[in-house]
Formats: sequence, structure tokens, C-alpha cells
Amino acid sequence: MKIRLDNVVKSFDTFRAVHDVSLDIDSGELVALLGPSGSGKTTILRMVAGLEYADAGHIYFGDLDATDIPVRDRGVGFVFQHYALFPHMTVAENIAFGMKVSKVKRSSAEIEKRVSDLLGLVRLDGLGSRFPGQISGGQRQRVALARALAVDPKVLLLDEPFGALDANVRRDLRRWLRSIHEELGITTLFVTHDKEEAMDLADRLVILNEGRIVQQGTTEAICRAPSSAFVMNFLGDANRLPVAVSAGAVDFDGVRIPAVGVPDGRAELFLLPGDLVWRPTGPGVPASVVRVVDRIQARRVVALSQGGQVLEFDAPPETAIQAGDRGHVEIRNAKVFAA
Repeated sequence: MKIRLDNVVKSFDTFRAVHDVSLDIDSGELVALLGPSGSGKTTILRMVAGLEYADAGHIYFGDLDATDIPVRDRGVGFVFQHYALFPHMTVAENIAFGMKVSKVKRSSAEIEKRVSDLLGLVRLDGLGSRFPGQISGGQRQRVALARALAVDPKVLLLDEPFGALDANVRRDLRRWLRSIHEELGITTLFVTHDKEEAMDLADRLVILNEGRIVQQGTTEAICRAPSSAFVMNFLGDANRLPVAVSAGAVDFDGVRIPAVGVPDGRAELFLLPGDLVWRPTGPGVPASVVRVVDRIQARRVVALSQGGQVLEFDAPPETAIQAGDRGHVEIRNAKVFAA
């Protein structure tokens, strides 16, 4: 089922949460809405679900204008961050609930078989008789997804579904959800503020800021060609340095960096830690090491450039480097945006 948002607007009292958002989601595509708190991503998801109504614009499911269709008639499955399971019902009863209250009537045998199939799909065979309080958080989230899938939704909507779980469980569930999506092929809209989560899961990223789409595309396209200082800063722990552009370039401590299309004057230089390489004898920006922080697969180095700018970069774990060392930081990639 293809989804199209056409100049959608949503306001709450004194502020506008969504500004003229237009977005096409292809049938079977998994799209992540990504942005900081207050960027409008959850409001967009709730409008697609029918939990909020747009003040202007239209929402289409295929060729059908679904803008004013009630939530129960939209054919969407919704998975919330905090599961929203009925604690007094068993796992099987939670999964079956939507089918029992649906306008589409099913026999008890059909419902029982569907529940059994879904328990297998979400890898919870044998747990149907347990209650939500008797299973783990990751298992509860799988039950929530099975319940959303039980009514054969045309569209699956996920609102920070792994936000309440610890990092290891989130990582495992991301891989599992991606495999489920590839198996079922349901058009899926996924809301998160977790960049790693979005990049792991989505076919396409839609980055929002203050209720507007600021960039969209594949993970590769956005990471290789961020369109603005906001996107660059949001995507990672970039070094963000004040510079001046002159004649289409920046002079950073003796290293000339192209600034194509950026007008002369104040600007910001963005350097991702992975794009900087430590060289004991050059080439690069002369620098001295201030601190080394060991991590599982790398060493995070904090250095001070000759001109007094702080640079953070990653070095391989076997790199012999310590506070006080002098050398050079080679810049392999850089982005310059007007300030």
C-alpha cells in the first residue's frame, strides 16, 4: 500500500507542529522518520494512523483519500513504545483481541490458527498462555507487533518501539524486525530519534526539524551528502568548527579545504571523527594529543590543533598514542556550510 502526504499541516493551540509536509512512501517500503524531540515525527505518524486529524492537506492510501477516515477503518497496525498490552489477558488473548473486535468476522478456529501462526512468526512459540508480566520487555514488544499484524494491516506504524529496552535487546530486535519486514513486505513507517536504529532498519530516512522535512534519501545518500549544517550535526558527533571562507576555500591551520558553493565569509567546518586520521609525521593539521579514551573497537582521541581548535577522532585500538604526543591530523573528508 502506497502512502502519500500532500502538504499536511497540524497545529496545537499556540504552535504549529507540522508545516506543509509532503512525502511519498512506496508500497512495501520501510521509511524512518528521524529527528530531535519536537520535530513533528510522532505527530505525522499519528495523522497517518488517524489518531490526529490534519488541519490542512491530504493523506492518501493508494488512490484513496484517507484524511478523514476514522482510525478503525484505516487498516493500520500501530506499535507503541510502551507495549500497551492488556495485563489481565494472556499473550494469546492480547494477540487475538483485535481480530475479535474487528468488523471482519472470523471463527474461533481461524483466530486460534492466526494466533498460533503469529506466535511462530515472532518466535514466541509456547508462550501463548503466559501473561505480559511473566515475559521480558523484548518479548512483550514482540507480542505488541504480533497484535498489530493480527488484523492484516495495509500499513504498519511503529512509534519508538524499542525506546524502553536496553541497548543489547534493541539491537537484536532491530535485526529481527528487519527480517520480519522483508518476509511480509508491509509498508512501514517508523519513528525514532536513534540514528543508529534508523540506519540499521530503514530503506529511506526522512529527517525532520521543527515540523519540516530537511532532507530525505537512503542512508548512504544522506551520510555522504548531508544538505545542511543541521543534518550534519544531527547525524553524528561531528567536530563543528568556526572558519572563514575565502575564494572558495577554507584555510584550517595551513590545510586548504574546498568550500564549493559557499559564499565568502563566516562558515562552519564539519569533520566526522571517522574522517580524521592520526599521522605522527604528517601530512595534516599539526596537533597535540590531550586525552585518549579507550572503547571496545577503537580509541577516541581528543587533540588540540596548532591554532587552538579541539579535534576528536577515532584511531584503531592497536594505535600507540597517548596524551602529550605531537603529530598531525589528516583530513580525508570535510563539509563546509555557511554560518
